[in-house]
Amino acid sequence: MHTVDHTKNIIEIEHVSFFHNNQPILNDISLSIHKGDYIGIIGGNGAGKTTLLKVILGLQKPDSGTVRLFGDDIKDFKDWPKMGYVPQKATSFDTNFPATVEEIVQMGRFGRLGLFHNIKKADRTAVKKALEQVDMYYERKRLIGDLSGGQQQRVFIARALAGNPEVIFLDEPTVGVEKEVEEDFYDLLRKLNTENNLTIVIVTHDIDSIAKDAMHIACIDKSMVLHETVDEYFRETHSITHPHA
Repeated sequence: MHTVDHTKNIIEIEHVSFFHNNQPILNDISLSIHKGDYIGIIGGNGAGKTTLLKVILGLQKPDSGTVRLFGDDIKDFKDWPKMGYVPQKATSFDTNFPATVEEIVQMGRFGRLGLFHNIKKADRTAVKKALEQVDMYYERKRLIGDLSGGQQQRVFIARALAGNPEVIFLDEPTVGVEKEVEEDFYDLLRKLNTENNLTIVIVTHDIDSIAKDAMHIACIDKSMVLHETVDEYFRETHSITHPHA
C-alpha cells in the first residue's frame, strides 16, 4: 500500500535564493519533500522551476539558504544514486547515435559503478528491472533512435531508475512526446509512485495532466506558493492571483 511518511523529510530546502547576472531567479524558497510524495512544480517560462531542480541536484549553487538531502547538507551528500533525474528534452539527441535501449539504461548504473566499471550480474538485473518497470524490456535490443518520442522518454526514465533512486525528478517530461501517449506516460508515473513508493517531483506546464495524482502543487515565479492539495490549488487560484502555469 502506498504511504507518505510525513515525519521523514528526504529533501529540505530552506530560504534558498539564486541570482544570475544580479537578477533574482529564486527568492527565499523553502520546501520539504517527504518520502512517497508526488509534487508538481508549475510556473511560466523563466519562473525558476528548472533552476530549483538544479539547485536540489547540486548542479547550481544557491547564493543563500540551505539544501539538505536525506539528512545531510548538500555539501556533504555523497549518495547521489538516490536522486534520479530526467532532464528537460532528454530525448533531444542525435537519432543516429548507435546505442541500444539496453545500453542507454546501463548508463544509469554508472553513478554506482563509476564510468569504467564492468557491468556485472547485479547491474544487468537492475537494468532488466528498470526496463520492465517502464514496459520496454522487449525493446531492449532496438536502437534508441528508432523509437517513438514516448518510447524514448520511457527509456530515459528507466535509465534514472536503474540506479535504484528513492526520488526521481522530471523536468517537463512530455516535451516532444506524442499527445496520444501522454496519458500512458502519467499512468507510468502513478504506478511508480503508488506501487514502488518512489517519490516523484515533476516540473510541468500542464497542471491538468497531474491533477489526479499530485499530492502538492508548488507554484514558482522566483518566489513560491505551496498548495498542500490539488483541490486547494484550484480553489485558491480561482480566488486570488499568483503565478502559475
